[in-house]
Amino acid sequence: MSTAWPSEIRLGGDKQSLFVTFETGESFTLSAELLRVESPSAEVQGHGVGQKTTPAGKRNVRITGIEPVGNYAVRLVFDDGHDTGLFSWDILHDYGTRQDSLMQDYEARLAAAGQTRG
Repeated sequence: MSTAWPSEIRLGGDKQSLFVTFETGESFTLSAELLRVESPSAEVQGHGVGQKTTPAGKRNVRITGIEPVGNYAVRLVFDDGHDTGLFSWDILHDYGTRQDSLMQDYEARLAAAGQTRG
């Protein structure tokens, strides 16, 4: 995947949305909930195949901080204390293009586990 470079990353006033615009002209509004439950951290993704977790009750999670990491990613800080995921430009672009299917998959995993978005 080639790197899509962001031209703007901005937190919504309610802290429940991250607005990302790329140099290609593409713009995405990503929910804090999606970013939290799909965090690229080992805590969520695990350390190998089949280890991914499904955090429940994150419907109202907020982003409290955006910290740059080099020139390739940001670390998002969430109000539930999660802050270990590094969101590269490629991940943000990928999540933007696939956010509907990612949320459908997340909701299906929750339902299968008898959990809710909260």
